[in-house]
Amino acid sequence: MIIYHNPRCSKSRQTLALLRENGIEPEIVEYLKNPLSSREIEELILKLGESSNHIIRVKEALFKQLGLRGKELTLEETCSLLAENPRLIERPIVVSGSLAVLGRPPENVLSLLPS
Repeated sequence: MIIYHNPRCSKSRQTLALLRENGIEPEIVEYLKNPLSSREIEELILKLGESSNHIIRVKEALFKQLGLRGKELTLEETCSLLAENPRLIERPIVVSGSLAVLGRPPENVLSLLPS
């Protein structure tokens, strides 16, 4: 498993702790220190199986500063935006194989655990 993690985020820390409590030591990717490419972001979105807008932190001040409120972005626009502004990536994202979930709430990751 891989967790796209921001150690300053309480939900991200809670999700990592929940994985560890269930015997999973995931690969940790601190995406603010090591930004993702547009292609990597597109792969995450496809694994999430959600609208590309679902991965954007719309309550982040930067979102408002960029004048994005009310705009519908294409997948390509979303990937470029998030590659250039990793702070806008919703977190945490946990990936297991071809599936991914958002750790909001942290219990969402339980669906990825082996039964």
